[in-house]
Amino acid sequence: MVENDVAQLDRVFHALASAPRREILRRTAHERCTVGQLAAHFDMSLAAVAKHVKVLEDAALLRATREGRLHWCELDPAALEPARASIEELRAHWNGKLDRLEAMLIAELAPGPRTPRRTTKRAKGRRR
Repeated sequence: MVENDVAQLDRVFHALASAPRREILRRTAHERCTVGQLAAHFDMSLAAVAKHVKVLEDAALLRATREGRLHWCELDPAALEPARASIEELRAHWNGKLDRLEAMLIAELAPGPRTPRRTTKRAKGRRR
């Protein structure tokens, strides 16, 4: 199950790595669009846009339904949640590291008496 989650997250980030696919998501976030309507906004063929739509479908970011000859696309915002959670986890991790670095620098640069830094002995025969 975890491997499946990782594979799905990889598909989402792969899909989001393309500017045209992100634009397709922006457009479908506001309203349901046909592939033809989406293609009108790009300097590429209908077939190329359809391939981008397929990548977004495979990542479950886009739902495509067929009504007669028309393929309608709409954003599935819930599919973005794992990517958002992954990014938030990384953001929290790095913000914590930066906060500790800031505190250390403030303590180091603060005026006033300082306590000597503790040095450790190097192990005999060990190089730096």
